[in-house]
Amino acid sequence: MSSEGVASVERALTILDVFTDRDKSLTLTEISKRAGFYKSTTLRLAESLEKFGYLRRLDDGAYRLGPKPLYLGSLYQKHFSTSDFVPQVMRRMSEELREGISFFVRDEDRRVCLHRVDSPRAIRDAIHEGDAFPLTTGASGHVLLAFSGLSGSKYDQIRDRYYSMSLGERDPETAAVSCPVFAVQQRLVGALSVSGPRYRLDEKALEEIVPMLHKYAAELTHLFGGTWPDFSRQPLRTHA
Repeated sequence: MSSEGVASVERALTILDVFTDRDKSLTLTEISKRAGFYKSTTLRLAESLEKFGYLRRLDDGAYRLGPKPLYLGSLYQKHFSTSDFVPQVMRRMSEELREGISFFVRDEDRRVCLHRVDSPRAIRDAIHEGDAFPLTTGASGHVLLAFSGLSGSKYDQIRDRYYSMSLGERDPETAAVSCPVFAVQQRLVGALSVSGPRYRLDEKALEEIVPMLHKYAAELTHLFGGTWPDFSRQPLRTHA
């Protein structure tokens, strides 16, 4: 494909990207303004997108998303499996941090380790895929409770910071830091965690891991179709 053709595809995708979950429809002017295109360019691209079912033009001239994105979304969900990409991301995390990485999901009143990548170091914590722990102890359990809507100042703080730490809570010799991962419509999928022995992971070390943990959680969230907050515009608060 020529560079001009690639640019046209990118502009068309930019038009689709300007729609949010708050927009039932958008006028041509609104689309042009958000995309940063001339109205003539926007109209030409919108007509092509309408032709292939990605947009639908309403009687008042405004545009809404067409049925094609829904069809593609249903195909994605049909063939979607966490094992296709979550462990790959976790392996990169472990190589970078040299600590154990776990992905927990909620199972009623328990948290279950769905995926696990062990630390490459000789001394490490012992967690295996399929292990189940109480939701009320451990960083990932607190994250799963907080982003499931549990009330209380402790969980408000976790929702505000987008992470939770635990020092010797489940096991007196281990520590962990965890944050949420979301899917479409901000549905909580699970909790991504970094864990290891407490002599390496004290409170300061865990706080230093948070930005990297958020980076990988954002990557997984985007792969699941969710939205991750922009902490560059909303500075992360690591202390109460």
